[in-house]
Amino acid sequence: MRTNHVPIRTCLGCGQQRPKKELVRIVIKDGRLMVDDEARLPGRGAYLCPRAGCVNLLLKKKGKLSYSLRASLPHDEEEGFLRGIERTQGEEE
Repeated sequence: MRTNHVPIRTCLGCGQQRPKKELVRIVIKDGRLMVDDEARLPGRGAYLCPRAGCVNLLLKKKGKLSYSLRASLPHDEEEGFLRGIERTQGEEE
């Protein structure tokens, strides 16, 4: 008997655990932050609920994204990337 295993990840913004497919995966590729829509890029990923509220919560946790990705990113680069996600998520809500 085989059970279907659903991978669970934690949102960096709100801290809730959700199925991986419900979250946005963020990675660093070629030294730049990017959203991994297909969840296929190699390396460490950070997860975030696709809601503007969660992005806003993460913006208040300065350096949390860099820490989760185990990278040293300039604060303004991290903030600019998250503000871009916030704008696109706000349009979808």
